[in-house]
Amino acid sequence: QVQLVESGGGLVQPGGSLRLSCTASGSIFPYSAMTWYRQAPGKQREFVATITTGGRPIYADSVKGRFTISRDNAKNTMYLQMNSLKPEDTAVYYCNGARWGVFPAGQGTQVTVSS
Repeated sequence: QVQLVESGGGLVQPGGSLRLSCTASGSIFPYSAMTWYRQAPGKQREFVATITTGGRPIYADSVKGRFTISRDNAKNTMYLQMNSLKPEDTAVYYCNGARWGVFPAGQGTQVTVSS
């Protein structure tokens, strides 16, 4: 059973940066597209970015040009570099497979953007 662990969240001022990590147990990681999602209080979970097995990224319009998704298959880890953060980026960030629910959900990591 794959286990996902998200980390790297925190409190940052508007315009700041954070780097999130998602580490997966098991051996399936290199063979799976991986996706970042986020859920803000009172809102539905939304797609942030996905990366294919070949490393091709796809971004939500709301983060395009500010966030960069990457992966290191040797470390079973995916990253999300978040720059120029805005208050509306505040949410719990989760990782999962190509679609939500491909793997059991992790605990997420809280990102708070506030002055």
